[in-house]
Amino acid sequence: MATSTGKVTRKRTTDDNAPDMADETSAIDTQTEDGDASLRLPRGWRHRSTWLYLVYLLASVAAIIASFTLSADALYSARHPDELLNCDVNAKVSCSAVAQSWQAEIIKLGNLSFPNAFFGIAAESVFITIAVLGLSKVIFPRWFTFCHWLGNLAALAYAHWLLSQSLFVINALCPWCILLMFSTTVQFMALSHATVTVQGMPRHPKKLASYYRLGIDILVDVVWILAIVAVILAVDGSAIFA
Repeated sequence: MATSTGKVTRKRTTDDNAPDMADETSAIDTQTEDGDASLRLPRGWRHRSTWLYLVYLLASVAAIIASFTLSADALYSARHPDELLNCDVNAKVSCSAVAQSWQAEIIKLGNLSFPNAFFGIAAESVFITIAVLGLSKVIFPRWFTFCHWLGNLAALAYAHWLLSQSLFVINALCPWCILLMFSTTVQFMALSHATVTVQGMPRHPKKLASYYRLGIDILVDVVWILAIVAVILAVDGSAIFA
């Protein structure tokens, strides 16, 4: 009896320690082990937290650099309203034209208005912090993951809205705004991927898991980026390269 009990005890100890020996875990892996064995999860480096949050971090760093530059340009324009900015190339590629439009300051409190880039610095600082935590393989609470994704979606919507305003209303392009738009787009792509394959949201993401496992996301992301580039070139290509 003692020998049998000892064997059982050793077996349980080995099983209990198994998760600690895993190369990388995620919330979605836990869900599969708990009962959804039919769910075929994406595997490989492209679906892991290290790669996805590294891409997210690099995109966030690019976005905060653009936000800092736009904030500095806004302050410079306020102090020297008659001078052009360094990124004013011609009538179509003009940071000044975009910075002086009402679209560049959509947040207003009474008679006070705030450049959007100020809020970009605050938001990107949060995104960078989350990216670093993600690289540390932190599994966030579900409510936090959802709110973070919504925040990034809001940043994406604003970046694309400002691009549409620049192309069709302001009729001028700001290079730093373009960088911010592309950075935010890559951010959203990486975060959405990590939300499914690392953070395990939604709880049973069967269709989304197939979307990433089959590599459909790569095609969608490439088409998305190329479509944006095509629109920019179609509208202002001749002026950009003039």
